[in-house]
Amino acid sequence: MSKLKKTSIGGQALIEGIMMRGPEKSSMAVRTTAGEITTEEWKTYPNGKPKGFKKSPFIRGIFNMIETMALGFKCLMKSADLAGMEEEEPSKFEKWLSKTFKVNLTSVASTVAVILGVLLSVFLFIVIPTGITSLLGAWVQSTFAVALVEGAFKIIIFLMYLYLCSRSKDVARVFEYHGAEHKTIACYEAGEELTPENCKKHSRFHPRCGTSFLLIVLVVSILIFSVIPATNPFVRMVLKLLVLPVVIGISYEFIKLAGRHDNFLTRFFSAPGLWLQRLTTREPDLKQLEIAIVAMKIVIPEDEADDQW
Repeated sequence: MSKLKKTSIGGQALIEGIMMRGPEKSSMAVRTTAGEITTEEWKTYPNGKPKGFKKSPFIRGIFNMIETMALGFKCLMKSADLAGMEEEEPSKFEKWLSKTFKVNLTSVASTVAVILGVLLSVFLFIVIPTGITSLLGAWVQSTFAVALVEGAFKIIIFLMYLYLCSRSKDVARVFEYHGAEHKTIACYEAGEELTPENCKKHSRFHPRCGTSFLLIVLVVSILIFSVIPATNPFVRMVLKLLVLPVVIGISYEFIKLAGRHDNFLTRFFSAPGLWLQRLTTREPDLKQLEIAIVAMKIVIPEDEADDQW
């Protein structure tokens, strides 16, 4: 049995589409209301590949996460427009803003969405768990116990959030495209021809998924935050924000390791994240796989060794 290829190509599910990011080019493919597939492509690194500290282990993960979030929101909003979800004409106020300040409203909205997303994450996974745990101060006093209880609340909030999202019909549709993205990448890594039928046979779970990454961030945060002194809640929240880049950096390196190697150890630690993908992926149909394949083929480099993970 030949060894599976480990590609660095990754993607994201969109509204009726897929975004793929390769080592040289990135793309998005969306099915319009007319049933046609429209595509866009661009250079993954328009200013050149990351150099210096941006490529350094434990630091590159922070920059990668910021870039991925910004690009993801931008493509998500664009896909909603292409899929016919934003057919209304801009309001007079929006036209005035665009004309007066000479700004691209889509770019502004993407930036605002990223900022709000970060603030919501801080509120859900730092403020709430710390606040609840502080109310249990009489029963939870040691630093490790505080970190453990906070971590338990984080994971519960995370699972509830994913479950509630999965109950939405529109989000469930996006999760189907998420499954299509994983299956297409798995088919490519297996060295098979990229056809909807071939992709359909593969697993919708992948170790390099963003869902797995978020779970790893939560687990690593429990370990790192366990060494932060259990002082007053406000000080503890500030210290958590300061060490958050360290948590992200370590988590990113782990997800790279899990994506590069396939052995008992990586499978063991990847298992919880793969299980969690049962909430964030759904089985796609052949038309959704067709979209993923179109996006995938655009980003595959001429020399396929260039995308080796």
